[in-house]
Order: sequence, then structure tokens, then C-alpha cells
Amino acid sequence: MSVLKARLAPHLHLRVPFESGRYGSRWSNKDLDPVPPEQRIWGAIDYWAYWCSDMLAPPLASTVSSVMALGFTARETIPIVFFGFAICSVVITLTGKMGATYAVPFPVIIRSVFGMYGSFPAICIRAFVALMWTAILTVQAGNFLQRCLEAIWPSFINFPNHLPESAGIDSAGILCVFLYWFIQTGLAVMPISKLRILFWVKGVIVPPTFLALFLWAVIVTKGGGPLIKGKVNITSDYMNTAYSALTGLNVIIGLFSSLAVNMPDFGRFSKNRLAGPHQFLALPIIGTLGALAPIFVTDAHSYIWGEFEWYMPAVIAKFDSRAAKFFVSASFVLATIGNQIAAGTYPFSNDVTGMAPKYINIFRATVFISIFCIVSTPWNIINNAGSLLAFLSGYSCLMGPLAGTMVCDYYIIKKRKLNVDQLYADHGIYWYNGGWNWRAFASFIIGFTPLLPGFAKSIDNSLDVGGAWKIYTFAWIFGFFLSLLTHYVICTYISVPTKSLVEHAVYPLQKGEEISPVIEGKEQSAKETYVTNEKEMADMA
Repeated sequence: MSVLKARLAPHLHLRVPFESGRYGSRWSNKDLDPVPPEQRIWGAIDYWAYWCSDMLAPPLASTVSSVMALGFTARETIPIVFFGFAICSVVITLTGKMGATYAVPFPVIIRSVFGMYGSFPAICIRAFVALMWTAILTVQAGNFLQRCLEAIWPSFINFPNHLPESAGIDSAGILCVFLYWFIQTGLAVMPISKLRILFWVKGVIVPPTFLALFLWAVIVTKGGGPLIKGKVNITSDYMNTAYSALTGLNVIIGLFSSLAVNMPDFGRFSKNRLAGPHQFLALPIIGTLGALAPIFVTDAHSYIWGEFEWYMPAVIAKFDSRAAKFFVSASFVLATIGNQIAAGTYPFSNDVTGMAPKYINIFRATVFISIFCIVSTPWNIINNAGSLLAFLSGYSCLMGPLAGTMVCDYYIIKKRKLNVDQLYADHGIYWYNGGWNWRAFASFIIGFTPLLPGFAKSIDNSLDVGGAWKIYTFAWIFGFFLSLLTHYVICTYISVPTKSLVEHAVYPLQKGEEISPVIEGKEQSAKETYVTNEKEMADMA
């Protein structure tokens, strides 16, 4: 009978065995279920290694270059970088504690805010950006690998090109992209428990490379050149230092605004619910110190070769020492892999899994994004899609309202009390109206709408949007607080989401408790649903 059923319904062959998880519902599979207690082993050092993986990578250099392109020197840029990361770190810590408390990833925790179906648009906002940036970084990592091969075999510099100019890439470049792609894909499909080791390795190898580049640049320039000792020369549209500083702050926040909502993906592995101040301190410290290397290296490039160059593969190509060229390039290959997995591949895979748990798990989603990194021909995206790159750079105006709504709903409206079992239930307390929470969407839209004109102008600079462009200079901060305030007013004075508010939180399985399956539609006892009183959870923190 089961064989006949499978033949009549071929789609059953594509299903993920979600019944093997604790929740036998269409909203659940093993990758989305709360992390078992024995896998919650990440401590402070693990998260610092994770931030080294995420921060010390090529996107940091491109972001710092965008700030300095406004006309700032290092004296102004470093404080902007620090405060930008500090602001973002507050929200990252708040959202990370959501995942750490209930041991669930972002696509599950967001169901409590936007509803079961309503979570899909919120997930797509983050998933699209992760998808595109992962593909684009594959090309840059291929360029680093090309520098490695040139250091080992100098003749590779003259590798014959058999591709037309319209291809957007030469033969050596596409060969290196494919070689890197095999390495990156092989590591990305590994379980996250094993990827923790990758973050440790990068945390040991990459920081010394950044330090060595910084010291080399300081020595070569005898303390710094025009980017370090020069004068401020504001070049932004309004020729105003204050607005330019806000723009720079927004650029820095934008770099990690996606992680401001996706930190639950990694926070759920915490062994102590992210207790202590380490989570807040890691991002601004590592990010600010890491920013010194690209600033001083670009300054040294100008001192030696007479022009500013922020693209690190181009800088490395001019190194005389083959050993330096190889080790620096190899370190940046590792840095890019860590960044792609931490900020791209793994969050995307979690997001897509959350939308279709019956058919997609993290492994399948990772295979998909890996294939996309090739079939999308990202070298053509880099060469031809200026508007798309501007869109990706400005997506913080979407992430700010999303984070504001999320933080307000969890900390102020629901007071950190969720029922973890109901996050996997059809027509449960987070079903709201037909699976959608209109309150959250109203808050998000109200927070984003004033930023829309400036967002459009960032893509097409010829548009005349008047004074709306000034609001866009601090888009993330504006959107975050406007959505937070709006959500508070709606949920407190206009329409209280009474059904989703619980008196006592229902937490996931804790150490020493025996697991039992939760079947949708069946009432469970307090022991079976692992209700832990607030005092006990406070003691655990």
C-alpha cells in the first residue's frame, strides 16, 4: 500500500523526513526543531571566533572604503566604524538572546512576530540578500585563489585566455572561481557543529594576517599617508559633515544589519543563553581593529604606487615577495569562506528551510545556494549590475524596520514569554489572522515607507526626492525606532494580540529531561512540554 501511495504521489520522494524530529507537523524538521541540550555547547570563545570569521573578510574593506569615499580620513572613520558596530551589536545581542533562550533559528522565532505564513516575506528579505552576496563573494575569493596560484607558479600570470570579452571573465579567472567553488561547497555542506572548528581555525590564522598587513603599511608609510594624516574633504551630496557622518554610520550598520535579525541561527547553540557582555563587545572591538588593516594598506598603496586601491586582490598582485603574496592570499581565501558561511550560506539555508520544512532542509538549501553561485554568473553581476549592487548596499533600510518590529514584539509586547511548541503548530496561538499578523506588517511598512524615496535615489541617483534623501542617511536607525514605536502603539492601544500572550513561557528541553514527541493537536502535560518556571531560567542565566 505504501509503495502504491508513493507511486501515485511522486512528490513524497522529495520530502524531508520531518517525522524524525520532535514535531510531526508541516512546520517542523530536525534542522528547525529546538537544538538538543547536548548540542548547545558554544561559549564566549566560540562566539568570538565566529565574529572573527564574519568580520575579518573582504566586505569589511569595501564597507570602510565607502565611508572614506565620503571624504573622511582615518581619524573620523575609526570612530564612525566603532559606533556603527556598537549600535548594531546592541540589536544583535537582543535578537541573539531570543534564539539562545528557545534554542530555535530566526525563521522559527519570526513566526511569533509575523505569523506562521506571515514569516515568509520577512524571511525572503534576508534570504535574497544572503543569496546574492554569497554569489558575488565567490568571484572575489576566486581572485584571491588566483593570486595564490600566481605566487606558486609565476607563469600562471600569463595563463592563455580563450573566452571572449563579452564573457565578463577570462579563462584564468573562471578556473579559479570553479576551484574555489569546490572548496567552499565542500565546507558549507558540513554540519554546523563541525563548522565551529572552521571558525576556530580562521580565528587563529586570519587576525595575524590583518595585523601583519597593518604593521607593513605603517612601516612603509612611516606612520601614515594622506588617508591617515590628510584633511577632511566632504564629497557627499549635501557637503555637510553631520549628514556625511550619519551616512557613514548607516553604511557600517548596513554591513551587519542582516545579522541583527539572523543572530538566533547561531545564538541557539549557546550553552548559557549568551550570558555576559562578551556578545556585545565582540563586534565593535573586532570590527574596529580589523578596519585598520584595509585603511592603512590602501594608504600604503597610494604611497607606493600613487593611487588608492581598496580591492585587496589588486593590492596583493603588486607584492614583490611571492611568499607574502601566497600567505596573504591564502588567508583571505579562508577569510572569505568563513564569511560566506557565517553571513550567507548558513543563514540562507535556515531561512529557506523555514519556508518549506517538508521538502527542504539545511543540506538541500546549501546545495541550492552553491549551485546558484555558478549558474548566476556572478562575474557579470559585478561588471554590469550597478543598480543591483546599490540595492544590496542599501538593504539596511529594510532590515532596520524588521529588527525594530522583532525586538518590540519579543521584549515589550510578549515580555520574552513564548510557547516554543506553538511555533510549530497549525492554527496555534501564533496563527493570528489566517497565518498573518497584520500588526507586525503595519509596523514594518510604516517604518520603511518614509525611507522608500531615498532608497530609490540610492539606486538611481538622477531621481529628485527632495528632503527625503536626508532621512535615508540614517535609514537603519530611523526605521528601527519608528517600527518599534509603531508596533508598541498598535499592540498596546489599538489591537492587543491577546491570544499570543502567554502567562508562563514554554521552553525547549533542558539537560536531564527526557524527550517525548509533541503531536500537533494533542494537549501535553507540563512535564511533556518542558515548562520551566521563570526563576529556574533566571538561575540558568
